[in-house]
Amino acid sequence: MKVKDCMQNNVCVVTPDVKLDQVCKLMNQNHVGSIPVCDENSGICGIVTDRDIVLRAIACDKDVKNTPVSDIMTCNIYTCKQDDEMQSAENTMAKNQVRRLPVCDTNNNVIGILTLEDLVNNDNKIGKEHVFATIEGICDSNRNKNAE
Repeated sequence: MKVKDCMQNNVCVVTPDVKLDQVCKLMNQNHVGSIPVCDENSGICGIVTDRDIVLRAIACDKDVKNTPVSDIMTCNIYTCKQDDEMQSAENTMAKNQVRRLPVCDTNNNVIGILTLEDLVNNDNKIGKEHVFATIEGICDSNRNKNAE
């Protein structure tokens, strides 16, 4: 199975200068927990999650109306391509303990996103054992992901 058969196609993105309050509103309106951040050439340069907002902004007393997403976004991101095999994408998610994997085209532009929810919703096609192994890898609190 290919990533394109499982991913979500409708993805909202923001630029690095967008303020955190606007990102929060987008997350709320779209019922998502992450938004890819793209540069002026539409190439992905980061991702911001609801957890990033809580831990890197609110917990640090940053002003969400004046803080750009670039101040708190995760820059070390993992992506996949729509024609990648699902097992490869799952391995990337598990190895790097990421719950959301942006899907990019050959120009590094975001065209979709693959989430844990997508894996669970397609577990009959992907294989329950693969999905369980991916979730186990992502949630393995004993793993030091920087050691790999």
